[in-house]
Amino acid sequence: MKTIIKTLSVRVRDKHTHVLNRMAYDVNQVWNAVNADSAELSWVAIPEVGYLNLCPSAYDFMKRMKGIRQERDMIIDSTAVQETIAVHAKSRKQCKKNKLRWRCSGGAKKALGWIPFKSGAAKWVNGQVRYAGQYFKVWDSYGLASYDFRAGCFSQDARGRWYFNIVVQLEPVEKLAENGQVGIDLGLKTTATCSNGDVFARQDCYRKLALKLAKAQRAKRKNRVRAIHAKIKNTRKDAIHKFTTKVVRENSLIVVGNVSSQKLAKTNMAKSILDAGWFMLKTQLGYKSIATQGVFVEVNESYTTQTCSCCGLISLSSPKGRAGLRIREWTCAECGTTHDRDINAAKNILALGHKRLAVGILSL
Repeated sequence: MKTIIKTLSVRVRDKHTHVLNRMAYDVNQVWNAVNADSAELSWVAIPEVGYLNLCPSAYDFMKRMKGIRQERDMIIDSTAVQETIAVHAKSRKQCKKNKLRWRCSGGAKKALGWIPFKSGAAKWVNGQVRYAGQYFKVWDSYGLASYDFRAGCFSQDARGRWYFNIVVQLEPVEKLAENGQVGIDLGLKTTATCSNGDVFARQDCYRKLALKLAKAQRAKRKNRVRAIHAKIKNTRKDAIHKFTTKVVRENSLIVVGNVSSQKLAKTNMAKSILDAGWFMLKTQLGYKSIATQGVFVEVNESYTTQTCSCCGLISLSSPKGRAGLRIREWTCAECGTTHDRDINAAKNILALGHKRLAVGILSL
């Protein structure tokens, strides 16, 4: 069985905010120093050739930044410097740019605090996290003493709260998921409908608090606005966690349609699409299936609503196009079976998952 890698996140107590803010300032200084050098070193003048873009590697910058901690009296450790440089190099490569945005430590455009570190830099000592000679108390909801810490980071949210995020390795366990199989159709009237009839109702987390949010925005109460946004996020996340946990525990095969929230967010349904949290739902189903030794498959959901799950044909009575969105139940003109729109689509998605497993899943 494959090794399971998981990231645990716990909140750091507020009394450590001052120290973490200072560390985040040091990380920003390293980032900005690399940013300044990257633009200068990337282009080199060569006689009779012109300018050549060399794109220095992370290793090149690590040699140049060797003494930056002593020069600027930083309290972060060397692994934070190395990891910051590595992330900067990776981001430059992904964005295909020689220079990235600066990390600001203050003002209206302040970057959220971030302190990365490598494996072995953080340890659990006497019920606290020890890092760079400092001890941090956290709300330990996972029993961190039972895990071996790998790489991780401290991160700050919009409200100024700090979190300790650590990657841990879990021992493979016996199959936890039951032998059920389910197809899931994602939608807006109901966020998710399962082929067995289970429904994840639409939460409308944003719309329920839209009036309070608008009042806070007009009054320019920034802290209140951040708190409302956090409540919306946490409410959505909690509901999705409860649904996905139930689905994963009951089913060893989970098949979901490949509906893209990114593409649909460009339409006039953007607010409802983003509030549904489809991407978060699929992500949770994926990693929870791995943890329980289950199988998670994503398939092309084209024509799953129109196709009859009994006879497999697209009849004249099936809902089609934008006009068919209001049709929630329909009877197949070919075999006479009456279908619920979403459950029928979920059954077809499950059938497509079986076909994909039959021919094999290509490795990416």
